[in-house]
Amino acid sequence: MSTPTSAPAARKPATRGFKERVDHLPRSVKIVLWVLFALFLFLLPLLNIPFITTEGSDFGGVLFTVATYVLVALGLNIVVGYAGLLDLGYVGFYAVGAYTVGVLTSEHAHLSWVVVVPIAIVVAMVSGVILGAPTLRVRGDYLAIVTLGFGEIVRLTLVNSQWLGGAQGISDIPKPPSAELFEVPSLDWSSGAPVVDLDTTSTFLKFGINDFVPYYWLALGIIGLVLLFDILVKSSRVGRAWEATREDEDAAELMGVPTFRFKLLAFALGAAIGGLSGALFATKAGFISPDSFQLLLSILFLAAVVVGGAGNRWGVIVGAIVVGYFPERFRDFADFRVLVFGLALMLLAIFRPQGLLPPRRTVRAKRADDRQAVLEEGEASA
Repeated sequence: MSTPTSAPAARKPATRGFKERVDHLPRSVKIVLWVLFALFLFLLPLLNIPFITTEGSDFGGVLFTVATYVLVALGLNIVVGYAGLLDLGYVGFYAVGAYTVGVLTSEHAHLSWVVVVPIAIVVAMVSGVILGAPTLRVRGDYLAIVTLGFGEIVRLTLVNSQWLGGAQGISDIPKPPSAELFEVPSLDWSSGAPVVDLDTTSTFLKFGINDFVPYYWLALGIIGLVLLFDILVKSSRVGRAWEATREDEDAAELMGVPTFRFKLLAFALGAAIGGLSGALFATKAGFISPDSFQLLLSILFLAAVVVGGAGNRWGVIVGAIVVGYFPERFRDFADFRVLVFGLALMLLAIFRPQGLLPPRRTVRAKRADDRQAVLEEGEASA
């Protein structure tokens, strides 16, 4: 009788090996690498790197759009990835933040942008609590349907409220206060080699209507703050409670975790970040209307989280870049880009359902399932 074959060692993914090598680097080297990476992101709209820079659209504006997608994905990841709540109406919080800025900085109130943005965050957070308090007692598909309805209710309310501009929306939204600190020249690759172009510069934190690079820098700084907040919250008692609720809500309740309270907190924090992103969008656009907050936008936000890997903050950032950047990068194929993008998402769902960069718990669970399958196959053949 043949003996059962031992399970082969699981093949180590390339990304896991890379992460292990980075983890073993000295702390000082890690700091230098992070500083260099941040500097690269800061200079990215001015480097004009071939094959990355978009053609037919302002690259600074495209990067700002990607940054807003990243910010939204980080907020939605708290709801979907950490707490395990399916939210299909996240665009509603995005709209709440945008309209709060539009109303309070226009002829209605004439408040300063610096004052209005924190108000927009609070209003979006309160709207998250108002939505979550009566609806978070339902689960699964029922919660998805309720949140989907919330997004449409917000849009229809904006259309039918004349004091919010109605279908015409709100225009002439003022820009943030400018601070002309220093100018950064761009690079010119027309000669085949990078040459400093002193005629094309961007002034740090000078917010105008022709140069969108300062808006990207502002969004980049806010993403850094949100990432720091995300890391601190995820590693705290709150993050552990979210993980327990996501894995098994009934078991978490039996262990003394007030799951409803933590789900409501996740909804509120996710709504606050969504409102912040909407406030940035309204500031840069200068004009908002109900058509800016269609249901499709909410689906794209969710796609960014799912594509990147729900529960992994770095994964959802990659997913947001995929969803926000690639359709603009291949705008020359305007007739087919949406079709190709849809096919790519479908293939990803089939062959990589856990996302491009799944969280560690998903990777560990998959490796355990693979080992168990190998053991069962060996026992069956014995």
